[in-house]
Amino acid sequence: MGTSAKPWIVSVMLVVVGALLVTSTPAVAGPGQTQLQRDLDALRDLGVTGALARLETADGVQTARSGVAEFGTARPVPGNPVLRAGSVTKTFVATVVLQLVAEGRLSLSDPVERWLPGVVAGNGNDGRNVTVRQLLQQTSGLYDYANDIYPTLITPEDYRRERWRTAGPDELVALAMRHAPADQIWAYSNTNYVVAGMVIKSVTGRDWTTEVRERIIAPLRLRHTTTPGAWPFLPHPHAHNYQQWTPDGPLIDTTIAVRSLDSGADGSIISTAEDLNTFITALVSGRLLPAAQLADMQTLVDVPSDLRGHTGYGLGLYYHPLPCGGGSWTHGGNGIGYNVEVIATHDGARRLTIAEFSRSFDPAAEDARAAARRTLIEHAMCGQ
Repeated sequence: MGTSAKPWIVSVMLVVVGALLVTSTPAVAGPGQTQLQRDLDALRDLGVTGALARLETADGVQTARSGVAEFGTARPVPGNPVLRAGSVTKTFVATVVLQLVAEGRLSLSDPVERWLPGVVAGNGNDGRNVTVRQLLQQTSGLYDYANDIYPTLITPEDYRRERWRTAGPDELVALAMRHAPADQIWAYSNTNYVVAGMVIKSVTGRDWTTEVRERIIAPLRLRHTTTPGAWPFLPHPHAHNYQQWTPDGPLIDTTIAVRSLDSGADGSIISTAEDLNTFITALVSGRLLPAAQLADMQTLVDVPSDLRGHTGYGLGLYYHPLPCGGGSWTHGGNGIGYNVEVIATHDGARRLTIAEFSRSFDPAAEDARAAARRTLIEHAMCGQ
């Protein structure tokens, strides 16, 4: 997913205490330690139970691991663990839609109503006024259904109950249709990609998962990437995911997915850092899309200035300028207990996946981690 639950405000002191509780090894750089490892250790020292980074360049592959795979043990994070890709799923789905555009099977200017009659309707919502481009571009104005699910996850007990509750795409869109649409300016909404997945099925007669597998996963030989749907478990090897509901509260194991949030076209893919790097490289280098459709994907609209250093959003991709010049293409994903981000330079010469296996509902803690993550990304993408 790409949204977060409502935060609790707490002091920086408690954040530091929480960080000390989950740190397994000191972050002091040893002789020959890479910048990537130092930056990942800095992220761990902000309270992340475990983290992984994989950087690939013309010079080879660098990997860094920090923290532990399971809280309370000394077991290290696996070298290439299976992880939840979350909203990186959106980039896969946007790629499939653009492939269908290239094949002449639909147009970005098609109204949603053409493919899904009566689905986007009620409370001022009108599928005749929402295009396929606006879905992928996050400019449809459709309400984010996740805003109605996260308030049911206020406590760990809520999580343990709600994680088993399934919701199909029709139900998720119906949640969104209870709300009037917003202005058609950029606003992140998971509903857009649930609808995009439904459009894929209407155009092709096959579920979006099948199209992603046959068009992307199989040709790129992404051996550890799957579309599990409502299956909520992670295959081995994996690190455990943890969510801290309150800054002084316990870390709750959330490795089992919340199926209503993590089972659709907006955020259900599971993968590995190696596979995600392969995907983003193939995408930005033009192996998955013709030049015209890749140009459409990379045509940007402005996003809020405080959005983690990103300055624009295309069709399933953010643009992130780099301090060394140029920029990178990226998409992240997060959910209850995990965060992942996939980044590549324009030509795919440098690509990076970062995965963190715990999160906090404290905004101060998450802001600090976001800043550390941004530093890691900029060092890695700039070759520092």
